[in-house]
Amino acid sequence: MSDIKNPESEKNDLHHIDKHLESGSENELQAVIAQSNIPRWSASSIKLYLGVFCACCCAFANGYDGSLMTAILAMPAFNKQFGSYKGGVFEEIQDNGTLTGIIFSLYTVGSMVGSPFAATISDRFGRRKAMFIGAWIIIIGMILTSTSHHVEQFIVGRFVLGFGISIMTVAAPAYSMEIAPPQWRGRATGIYNCGWFGGSVPASAITFGTSFINGQMSWRLPLILQAVACFLVMAILPFVPESPRYLVAQGRVEEAHDFLTKYHGNGNPDDALVSFELREMKASIALDGIDKVWWDYRPLFFSHGGRWRMAQVLMISVFGQFSGNGLAYFNTIIFKNLGVDTVAGQLGYNLLNQCISAICALTAATLTDRMPRRFILPWGTLGCAVLLGINSALSAVLDKQVNKAGFEGAGPISTSVAQGALAAYFLFNCLFSFTYTPLQGVVPVEALTTTMRAKGLAASGFIVSAVGFINQFAGPIGLQNLGYKYIFVFVAWDCVEAACWFFFGVESQGRTLEELDWVYEQPNPVKASKRVKNIVVDEDGFQATHN
Repeated sequence: MSDIKNPESEKNDLHHIDKHLESGSENELQAVIAQSNIPRWSASSIKLYLGVFCACCCAFANGYDGSLMTAILAMPAFNKQFGSYKGGVFEEIQDNGTLTGIIFSLYTVGSMVGSPFAATISDRFGRRKAMFIGAWIIIIGMILTSTSHHVEQFIVGRFVLGFGISIMTVAAPAYSMEIAPPQWRGRATGIYNCGWFGGSVPASAITFGTSFINGQMSWRLPLILQAVACFLVMAILPFVPESPRYLVAQGRVEEAHDFLTKYHGNGNPDDALVSFELREMKASIALDGIDKVWWDYRPLFFSHGGRWRMAQVLMISVFGQFSGNGLAYFNTIIFKNLGVDTVAGQLGYNLLNQCISAICALTAATLTDRMPRRFILPWGTLGCAVLLGINSALSAVLDKQVNKAGFEGAGPISTSVAQGALAAYFLFNCLFSFTYTPLQGVVPVEALTTTMRAKGLAASGFIVSAVGFINQFAGPIGLQNLGYKYIFVFVAWDCVEAACWFFFGVESQGRTLEELDWVYEQPNPVKASKRVKNIVVDEDGFQATHN
């Protein structure tokens, strides 16, 4: 029996959804969640947790790379292997801004190239198979980099790694969000994006430990361990279910109903939450079929709702990469500029920075279901600008002291100024992690419909990679030529970002994904998102409305 609807049926469903939302479907959502009974530690719930953890492992792989290269860049054995002589003088890679930029940025170039393929694989073969394919490609990239004896092979390996990570990070956040019940959605997706620290913290710790190894294994061993998260993904995938929204998009409605019954309805096929979710999935997914045509990205840009959705994706993608956080790729260089001279000291501070930032991000993730997007994003971004401004101002004082001491034989450099600049930089990373890290995963999947989701996330991945390329290629050159002055660029830009969130940010907290369809079709989605009642999760896990 076919589950494909005729046009008149689709029209009636959409009319029902529109009226349903205008009359306050948040009350129905509250009611069905209040009636739902999802045991926290049942076998089915544990399997859902395992699915979210599997998606997090994809984020582990991405976060591991960011912290990995930051540390490896400071290792003497790595610089000895790939450094070069110029004019009879040996030049380390970390002192060659252009080569450093190439090594870092080829990862993002690979991610940009892989993004369109990632959307096609995720839509055609499913979220699970896409994560599996991405894991294998990353393992190939790991083999290329860890066995490199020439910088050319290392660069090719970086490209392959980026290609693989693009496939994993398109499928993983969609999967994490799509398998979670509504009352868990924000936390599940927010925790997914915090998985970045699940990779970056171990990478910082591993590289700190291997920095004491004399020889090539000091940097080759951390590269080999980059594949651990991928092996975890491949080991878990056979034991977790496919996304119900993907199943509905493929016409496999009965399988989606079975999923919802088992994992959201506690085995009851007539559960109110199961019926509510399935009805809204079918109506929402019937809107268009761009997931069936690999090249068709038009609904993302050529419709009123699509443009507003992509505006949210564009803002979180650009701002989440270009708010000054891209400086973290060059933490060891920044710490060196702030007076931390030893490799062990630089790597130790890098580890500490990652740990503190991870705590802030995880704290925010636990609050994601209650956190108004339109409050945290503009004010958090403005706070980031203030802290970067303090760091830059103190760095300017430090720079003058360094020059004065160097050229005039003046007194000692003020350690309090250096410590103040360092503290401001740490606080910036903390605030950025609290503001952006969970929402970088949440905002795109909330803004995009099921049929738009893989392609929208692929477009987001392309944008993130493009901005990352600017960060990673221009960053070392800017720091080499401008020093602390390069940070002032982000101070000004963060102020622009805060204004954009205030005027154009759509509130998505507390709404079902299908309710947001109605919001984005209104003439002014920003006003509509503020006018509709909010839904928050109380301490007992139930939902309540307030104006």
